[in-house]
Amino acid sequence: MSALPPRLVDLLRASRARRGPLLSDPATSAFRLLNGAADGVPDVTADLFGDVVVVSLYRDLTDAEETALLDAAVSAWTPRSVYLKRRPREARVLANVAKDALAPESAARGEPVEDFVAKENGLSFHIRPGQGLSVGLYLDMRDTRAWLQAQASGLTVLNLFAYTCAFGVAATAGGAKRVLNMDASRRVLEWGEENARLNGQSVDRYDYVAGDVFDWLGRLAKKGESFDVVVADPPSFSTTKTTRFSAARDYARLAEAAARVVAPGGRLVACCNLAGLPSRRFEAMVLEGVTRAARNGKAVGSLGPSGLDFPTPPGEEPALKVHVVQLR
Repeated sequence: MSALPPRLVDLLRASRARRGPLLSDPATSAFRLLNGAADGVPDVTADLFGDVVVVSLYRDLTDAEETALLDAAVSAWTPRSVYLKRRPREARVLANVAKDALAPESAARGEPVEDFVAKENGLSFHIRPGQGLSVGLYLDMRDTRAWLQAQASGLTVLNLFAYTCAFGVAATAGGAKRVLNMDASRRVLEWGEENARLNGQSVDRYDYVAGDVFDWLGRLAKKGESFDVVVADPPSFSTTKTTRFSAARDYARLAEAAARVVAPGGRLVACCNLAGLPSRRFEAMVLEGVTRAARNGKAVGSLGPSGLDFPTPPGEEPALKVHVVQLR
């Protein structure tokens, strides 16, 4: 495995400088500060939330390398705190590693920060950097949330795999008539309710549904419910009591179940963040699922992460793929 690149502090300063427009945007304080090989530091990313940096490692570093990286981050970026996440490339490895070894609750550098607010496109979100591998907001979805906010006026929206309901907050801010947020975890949905209240939005507990998404999609379809926009942003791998999901294997099945509850003329926003799944293959799986649901679908756009803070190395595709299909 390669060592950390030389002149690391200079590389980190340069990565920050490239994000100048975001640094000076008063409406956004949360974005990616370092994006791996595209910024000259393979297998390392760093996300900025206000003045807190969350560094993620995608390979094992020696103790000396970790120390050098964290010291360089403090020197280059002068954050209030730095939190460290060690992310195995294989999701199934997570179950076999102590949580605190992967995502220590305490700050690796600087002062501990339990809960604070970061901004994205003028909206506010609770960030909890010590609460596991995910800290409250997936930053590569910023532009897709802005798109949804611009589209949502007067529409009904179903937010699948809602996590802390950032899509729901954006849709409501855009004037959606109703947003139904759905996730397997009641805990993150309660976090989502907090985010809604933080933005002055009313909360109806019936619009925050905990349970297996596939089970609930079947129930909604059976009741004849439909939505103008269905956002499907699943984890690449997940397991519930009743379902095992792998995006590479099962996305067509998800697209089929979601398509059954899209209103005529409505849109399915299919999202996938699996780096190893080519964009063309992903789009084919989405359309296959739509066809299986006996719906006619027309691709009306592709969205994705901002190239400003999520640059991609030459010849590579972005890991995040967002495919929008209009259904008849």
